Amino acid sequence: MEDVFHIGGKALSSRLFIGTGKYNRNALIPEVIARSGAEVITVALRRVNPDWEEENLLHHIPPHMTLLPNTSGARNAEEAIRIARLARAADMGHWIKLEVINDQRYLLPDNMETIRATEVLAAEGFAVFPYMNPDLTASFRLRDAGAVAVMPLGSPIGSNRGLRTKEMIGMMIEEAGLPVIVDAGIGRPSEAAEAMEMGAAAVLLNTAIATARDPLGMAEAFRSAVAAGRQAYLAGLGPVQQEAVASSPLTGFLDE
Repeated sequence: MEDVFHIGGKALSSRLFIGTGKYNRNALIPEVIARSGAEVITVALRRVNPDWEEENLLHHIPPHMTLLPNTSGARNAEEAIRIARLARAADMGHWIKLEVINDQRYLLPDNMETIRATEVLAAEGFAVFPYMNPDLTASFRLRDAGAVAVMPLGSPIGSNRGLRTKEMIGMMIEEAGLPVIVDAGIGRPSEAAEAMEMGAAAVLLNTAIATARDPLGMAEAFRSAVAAGRQAYLAGLGPVQQEAVASSPLTGFLDE
């Protein structure tokens, strides 16, 4: 049976979302997209310059991709709302990755300001994907505010440190009542597979691919890892035992 991810009014066959930052040249992005199989790509509005033909990011993104513009640079709800409205006015669609960050050392999102912005943008018809600190109560409030998903960080953005917030993400997967898309910090394909095995709806990553020695090969590796993790989740992982359990009976022929 085909495993289709329905979200924000779209049907997706890939559960790997990718970003556009940190590549040494934007011309690499189309091939990364092809090798990753991704159908959703994030774009920071502040990096889109329509007057700079060669380096306009949008010119390197195939038309079949779903744009997920983000509010990178917003320090409060008001700034994030303004950036989201500019993205829609620029014909970048109604999906928005909501980022509100005023911590300049660890770049951790401000959940309270994110909830405030979600309420406004969801009421205006945006499909809001809020980037957040993993927190079960905040996920409830984002759900009630109209978010279509929640995007907790695995570890600080750009760190490649992996799933340091695994337990909190697991609680959100069980209880939030929304798709959980793990965003930020995943550095290895095995970590993406682990997030999907837990029941995450998708993962979003950028640095792990863009900073790899071979970004194209890494894009393909993450494609396989996300698919494998999702298949394992659907198949149902076996129970974890505290004691050894023999794979084959040890009695019978020994007594004969």
